[in-house]
Amino acid sequence: MRLFERDHRQGGAEKRRLYAAFEIAYTAVDFLAAVLFVIGSVFFFFDSLMTAGTWLFLAGSLCFALKPPIRLWRELRLARMGDTEQLAERAEG
Repeated sequence: MRLFERDHRQGGAEKRRLYAAFEIAYTAVDFLAAVLFVIGSVFFFFDSLMTAGTWLFLAGSLCFALKPPIRLWRELRLARMGDTEQLAERAEG
């Protein structure tokens, strides 16, 4: 199995379950980031909520920063479940 392979339907049930769990986490972080940015944007319309809006923007940015590590963690976990010999051969070649 290659890292960042698009087709994960060929693996076993455990592989598909793991992939689905990570996709849910990735989507949840994406959704949370969007919600934080929208609420933060609304807060910017009110002077009294400007500081809270800034904090929401920061929290949304941190959510977006979590996305690449989640994807990398998923790929490393999936790679461990696959054919490590084949992975090693590709890395050398």
